[in-house]
Amino acid sequence: MKKYFLLLVITCFILSAFSGPQNSSQKSIIVFHAGSLSVPFREAAQEYQKRNPGVTVQLEAAGSLVCARKVTELKKPCDMVASADYFVINELLIPNYSSWGIRFATNQIIIAFSAKSRYSSIIDSTNWKDILLRKDVIFSRSDPNSDPCGYRSVFTMLLAEKYYKLPGLADRMLAKNREYIRPKEVDLVALMESNAIDYMFQYKSVAIQHNFKYIELPARISLSDPALNDYYKLASTEVTGSTPGSKMKVTGEYINYSFTVLENAPEKEEALKFAAFLLSPEGRNIFRKNGQDPILPASSDQAGKVPEILRKYLGK
Repeated sequence: MKKYFLLLVITCFILSAFSGPQNSSQKSIIVFHAGSLSVPFREAAQEYQKRNPGVTVQLEAAGSLVCARKVTELKKPCDMVASADYFVINELLIPNYSSWGIRFATNQIIIAFSAKSRYSSIIDSTNWKDILLRKDVIFSRSDPNSDPCGYRSVFTMLLAEKYYKLPGLADRMLAKNREYIRPKEVDLVALMESNAIDYMFQYKSVAIQHNFKYIELPARISLSDPALNDYYKLASTEVTGSTPGSKMKVTGEYINYSFTVLENAPEKEEALKFAAFLLSPEGRNIFRKNGQDPILPASSDQAGKVPEILRKYLGK
């Protein structure tokens, strides 16, 4: 019996000796990201982990503004923040939590629906506003105070009012179906899949990833063309600011996604390597196939502060 006990102790000691170094060598990157990045980031993380045994990429999705507030207000540990709008990183994270941000992908606002949506057989890029305003139609959008898709949906309504020369259109749309507003754009997917809504203001990439039908809007409304930035700037709204009770103004601009690695990131070096993978040809292909065209070359308002490992992906 004593021999058996001694053998058990020795076996446990050997196992702990071997398991100790393996656990200590594990690296875990924590990424807070926009909900609309869920699918491509999951694929990118899986590929990166495959190429880098011993590294785990922990993904946590939320509205981009919420992602930033997890860092600034809740002080949650985080290595990388990836936002659906570079504005969020520039306004809320730079300079106190990071020194740079990189624009890496784009998108556009569309109207998504399913085969079961009311009037799905007749809606198009010219009559969408009339159909959404019908009493028997329910549409949804995300919360402007939590999610860039939310305030971009507001911009789309404001720009549509100008484009179609229909005074009061934006107010009518903003007042309708407010009980179906959700924190982030991917939360609307469940509403659509359960047939609780007929239509949603959504990113094109999300519609593609979830196999929804959609109509594309005119470029002057969809926030898809950087050449139209001066026109997009005619639309603006206020959202919750960086401190409780405060407000900040956001102004229309073409859709551009941005990420940063935080200055005090627990796994900063590994997070930068993951960021480099996202900008690489392999990473760009993942975004492209999921309906989010890469910005080529990537760009930054703080190019001189971008880490060396990432600078080669920026324009001259």
